[in-house]
Amino acid sequence: MKAMMETRPQSSRLSLPTGGQTRSRLQSAGPQTRSPWGLWMLLETMLTLYLLMMGVSAFTIQPEERTVAAGSCQDRGKHFKTSLKVEGEPVVLRCPQTRYWLGATASPLGTVTWRKSSSAGPAPGEDGRVWVQDGDLWILPAQQGDSGTYLCTVRNASYCDQMALDLRVLENTDASLPAVSYPQVLTVAASGSLVCPELSEFTQNKTDLKIQWYKDSVLLDQDSERFVSVRGTTRLLIRDVSVEDAGRYRCVMAFAHGGTRYNVTRNIKLRVHRKEVETVPVMLSPHQTISASLGSRLTVPCKVFLGGGPHSTTLLWWMANATSIDAAYQAGRVREGPRLEYSENNANYIEVPLIFDPVIREDLTTDFKCVVHNTLSFQMLHTTVKEAATFSWGIALAPLSLVFLVLGGIWMRRRHRHRTGKAYGLTTLKTGHQDV
Repeated sequence: MKAMMETRPQSSRLSLPTGGQTRSRLQSAGPQTRSPWGLWMLLETMLTLYLLMMGVSAFTIQPEERTVAAGSCQDRGKHFKTSLKVEGEPVVLRCPQTRYWLGATASPLGTVTWRKSSSAGPAPGEDGRVWVQDGDLWILPAQQGDSGTYLCTVRNASYCDQMALDLRVLENTDASLPAVSYPQVLTVAASGSLVCPELSEFTQNKTDLKIQWYKDSVLLDQDSERFVSVRGTTRLLIRDVSVEDAGRYRCVMAFAHGGTRYNVTRNIKLRVHRKEVETVPVMLSPHQTISASLGSRLTVPCKVFLGGGPHSTTLLWWMANATSIDAAYQAGRVREGPRLEYSENNANYIEVPLIFDPVIREDLTTDFKCVVHNTLSFQMLHTTVKEAATFSWGIALAPLSLVFLVLGGIWMRRRHRHRTGKAYGLTTLKTGHQDV
């Protein structure tokens, strides 16, 4: 090998020689160099065969990996919503994981299969009522025996998952209405609309969509000015919505399949809310100055009058100087009391007290203010705590002492006058006796 490396040119150390170069070198080389170059050609052939084998193995392993991925199916558990339907009507179940695998990296095109958990075979039965169309499970018409858990499996060449869905088919009676009713809400206003829900499977490619609307089992007049069924849509327009419009509504759409006509019914429970109009709040308290004794417990109410305005849209809080109460008094010596909402004489009030426990001298120099805010107004009312005058016996007894002093003076004067009059009488009596 040492002799071979010495006889090779310098460039052969960096690259493999080609076939032409090898032949020319073999022809020009003497008998001493033909054997090493033959060994070099053998090594080159073995390297080429090795590269070919690696390429073939790479192509053969990839299908095996895809087969493993396709064979394992991801279980997504059970869908949170139970599908509630009534017997005698068409039912369409859509794969609940559709929104997941449509957004997956795998292609959404694949095979969709349905299976009822209580049955080992596929969901479509022998009676022809159940079939799969465009990935959806159709049951027409539904029966109470169709209730149960259904498994939907979506599979393609590189992706597979399954998810369970509960179906309950109820008896078509008034007792089932609360369970199968769709809640909808309107506000008292000039107009509003109801929507007949979950009809997309039955309205595809239909241009002559027609829905009949009922209120409390009474068919709404097609010529009514207040209730208008918008043709070609699933909406019912209600003009001048009032609180009296609340109640149960029913929308019915005709659906034909295989020469048989079915009714698709949806029940709606409508609630109508009164429109709340905000008002400018009026602050009734606190007063500008609050008297309190140092060391005592003090409660200062902040009361706001709202009139007919709502409580929920009005904010009320206290501040100390320019800081919130919670931040200024983290220890809780001064704190806000619970918010109180109440009504008196058809008027709404809000009250939030400020509690001192206890009052200290620092509170006498603090600017407390109550702040109220809604979309129409922002107001604040300032208050300060003033030390109340302390009780003094000297001050309390001063007027009483003055009374006693006046009474004593009057008594002494009367006594003095009484003595003066008595002495004068004795003197007069004595003088007259001498004269006699």
